[in-house]
Amino acid sequence: MSTGNFMHLEFAALSQNEAFARIAVASFISQLDITMEELEEIKTVVSEAVTNAIIHGYEGDASGVVSIRAGMIDDTVELVIEDFGKGIEDIDQAMQPLFTSKPELERSGMGFTIMENFMDSIEVVTSVGKGTKIRLTKRLLLSSAIKN
Repeated sequence: MSTGNFMHLEFAALSQNEAFARIAVASFISQLDITMEELEEIKTVVSEAVTNAIIHGYEGDASGVVSIRAGMIDDTVELVIEDFGKGIEDIDQAMQPLFTSKPELERSGMGFTIMENFMDSIEVVTSVGKGTKIRLTKRLLLSSAIKN
């Protein structure tokens, strides 16, 4: 996100802040002439990534911090959602559909699958004991392009 418009937001790793993160990113992204479907997909992806950071990265430790950076360059949106929690021991396993490390919380294990399906690219960088950074990009089909 070296050029273009961007935002950076940090907040406590509290589950109630997931809705705040969705709304903040949606408000920022809606500056573009984005379709409602794309906006909903981005909001869903933010929810999944933030929830993963809170539940898995910090395991409910509200003293943790979740960071979101969003950038827009032309018709492309990039999101970087990062925690500084425990990291992911086996990223390949974690990205498998239906895998969850928290079955007792009735987690569906579909977070990464949803992110992969709604975005054009996903990059996960993780280090055990240091945290996880998820970089997501999506090229938008802008509403104005649909009308023409």
